[in-house]
Amino acid sequence: MSGPPREIDALIALMARLPGLGPRSARRAVLHLLKRRDTVMAPLAQAMATVALTAQDCRVCGNVGTTDLCPVCDDPRRATGEICVVETVADLWAMERGGAFKGRYHVLGGTLSALDAIGPEDLRIPDLADRVQAEGVTEVILALNATVDGQTTAHYIADALAASGVQISSLAQGVPVGGELDYLDDGTIGAALRARRKV
Repeated sequence: MSGPPREIDALIALMARLPGLGPRSARRAVLHLLKRRDTVMAPLAQAMATVALTAQDCRVCGNVGTTDLCPVCDDPRRATGEICVVETVADLWAMERGGAFKGRYHVLGGTLSALDAIGPEDLRIPDLADRVQAEGVTEVILALNATVDGQTTAHYIADALAASGVQISSLAQGVPVGGELDYLDDGTIGAALRARRKV
């Protein structure tokens, strides 16, 4: 029984490590790439090589860019005195897609987790406290996921920044726009009820 050549099999194994791709999906993706070597595979390989050489973390916020300052931190118009704290770069990019936030960000690199032995020193929480003092920050917006670890991290940050006098807020939680109550979980409905406002 003959499978793919060793080099192609190695590519499939590497692709299977990506989130959302198992061995079968990776095999299909590689076969798709092989069918379109000139139009997809070669440009993808070139783009990956370029990014592998140039990508770096922003020295201020932790975003990913190609210089030591990301475009958000390098934009003087974003110096609004507001810092939005997110868990990951993916969360930062999601916030930017929405286009509603005009301040700057701080990427923690995860959340506190006793189970995974992740403490404050493993995240960028001390850097956040330094930024609040150095940049004259007026508000820290905690945009952390509504999980146990996310909420634990939010409480820890709020306590750590309490003495600084900075205003601390968090994103509203509850019913999404266009959401139907029948499809929501109990936690979401409870959060929406607690965050209710006058009409």
